[in-house]
Amino acid sequence: MDCKDSGIVHIPVMLKEVVKALKVRERGVYVDATVGTGGHAEGILKGAEGCVLIGIDRDERAIEVARERLCGYTVHLIRDRFSNIKDLVRSIGYDEVDGILLDLGLSTLQLREEGRGFSFLKDEPLDMRMDRRQSLTASDIVNGYSEEALASIIYRYGEERFSRRIARAIVRARQKGRIDSCRRLAEIIQKAVGRRGRIHPATRTFQALRIEVNRELDELSTAIDEGAGLLRSGGRFCVLSYHSLEDRIVKNAFKRLAQQGMFRIITKKPLRPGTEEKRANPSSRSARLRVAERI
Repeated sequence: MDCKDSGIVHIPVMLKEVVKALKVRERGVYVDATVGTGGHAEGILKGAEGCVLIGIDRDERAIEVARERLCGYTVHLIRDRFSNIKDLVRSIGYDEVDGILLDLGLSTLQLREEGRGFSFLKDEPLDMRMDRRQSLTASDIVNGYSEEALASIIYRYGEERFSRRIARAIVRARQKGRIDSCRRLAEIIQKAVGRRGRIHPATRTFQALRIEVNRELDELSTAIDEGAGLLRSGGRFCVLSYHSLEDRIVKNAFKRLAQQGMFRIITKKPLRPGTEEKRANPSSRSARLRVAERI
């Protein structure tokens, strides 16, 4: 099989820490349940000889890029939701695995590829679907949800204190015509709340919409419970999160599984990227790595 270079450069966050935390060993079986463009997966496969990597992602384009990047290794790539992790892994013949990784951040591919609608800095359609086979888009939410429902998700998933003001501004603006562009939505939000500090005023609202479109927090809770049942004794579960909502779910899920006698928590406090990594890869700044081990 000829291996190709996709030309897409994605710097995996806290790669050394992840490989170390997983205790990658020869002929181990590992699941990268958010394989993306394969950065962490490649690091895992290089960590020891003879490893098997099972990669899961909802994004068809990400699977294509990962396949090119991981050419030559023993890899099984599956396009699906990571909440289905147990059934997916067992469907290809593995009852137990040595380690599981969830990297919950958006990939460089999703942010930079045209037409995906994840960035408020681009004038492109409001989409935000990780899996384009699903019907619900960010545009559907912005133009179809009630003012109360919009305010609720912006507050709950974006932790945005101006959620009601933003929801009111969206409803008023859409009465004059559909809001289908990322840039237009960002302009409506900025006009409603003004510009404060270094963070763009649309940041939290776009995060909330992305979480709602992809049901990310529900997916996360299910994936941890399902994945826990796959790990063999001594196997490690690593999760990289990027905002407090995700980190809280991971922390509480690991704590609950530890209380049930399934897990031993390795990281009492989450590991954070070092100064050099944050300087070289600014997108890593908010990363938190939590690790638990199956007893």
